Amino acid sequence: MIRATVAVALIAAVSIPVALAQDGGAVPRTPDGRPDLQGNWTNGTITPIERPQGFEAVLTPEQVAEIEGGRQECIEANSQLSDPDRGAPAAGGVSLGCDFILEAAAGGTGGYNVFYLDRGDQVAVVNGEPRSSLLTTPDDGRIPARTPEARQRLGQLMTARGQHGEFDNPENRPLSERCIVSFGPNAGPPMLPNYFYNNNYTIVQTPDHVVIMTEMVHDARIIPIGAAPGGGETGTAVEADGPRPFADAIRPWFGDSRGWWEDDTLVIETSKLNPQQLTAYREFFGASPNMKITERLTRADANTITYEFLIDDPDTWESPWGGEVPFVKMDDLLYEYACHEANYALENVLRGARAQERDNP
Repeated sequence: MIRATVAVALIAAVSIPVALAQDGGAVPRTPDGRPDLQGNWTNGTITPIERPQGFEAVLTPEQVAEIEGGRQECIEANSQLSDPDRGAPAAGGVSLGCDFILEAAAGGTGGYNVFYLDRGDQVAVVNGEPRSSLLTTPDDGRIPARTPEARQRLGQLMTARGQHGEFDNPENRPLSERCIVSFGPNAGPPMLPNYFYNNNYTIVQTPDHVVIMTEMVHDARIIPIGAAPGGGETGTAVEADGPRPFADAIRPWFGDSRGWWEDDTLVIETSKLNPQQLTAYREFFGASPNMKITERLTRADANTITYEFLIDDPDTWESPWGGEVPFVKMDDLLYEYACHEANYALENVLRGARAQERDNP
């Protein structure tokens, strides 16, 4: 019933006239006076999540030119026409040399080439600063060390995983391969680039809900907007009549999210992430059930949303960590990401494993 109500609200939201600014750089607003977050956005970038060793937080112009120039050289080198008379690739595949993501996509045999990838070709710029990493907290731009309890929990998790073969059943295959959640942390929370392709989003906004649809695996987060915890600015009907926090045992994909406005910033607090989702991404592997994620979306100008996130899980990391990611407005459309058609490949993977077991009892 909740989803049906939200769907009606979304249809109405699409027809709400946007209070566009008089000049192109000002922040557009909705009729209720809120910053308008609606539209299509991308967070694709070549800036890594963690800061590489030897770099300061803000890149110099020379470093930006070198990094972006190297990316363009890689794109151009791998965009040349293929030789129709080329021979078979060498045993073990071929190396493309300039991009580890491209290497993984090609698989040594030419799976995806650079034409199909769109990881971004520019460094992330936040508040006019070209950043060396998306992480800004802690100050070194690196994910903090895990606590002793987290390391013990991680060891137990790996032991449990080792008791079952990864090809024993569909549930043991990765969530992304089963097309349940996004490839990489696109949908989040937090919503981070996957450095591969389809780092795009559509945001639809009403006075009492915001929906963030991720292109990759068409994940959609439906977030009610109400009052800030402990009082503060009030929302609309959501505060009095809308969804209440889920019981602790209910842990949906993308967690239990609640939003509220702090001046012109939309704040979203999420807890109770699905345990399987916590193990799906490298950055969060082995996180505790008590992890809380706070996101902040601020319309910086007509073409940019500054997206901030903070991960707080004292049972897993020695300190909170987070960062800032620019979401840049895009004029292109988002199309259906079907992910698979009946996923016959997964069925064949499992059939192949059973055949190997019969041949090697």
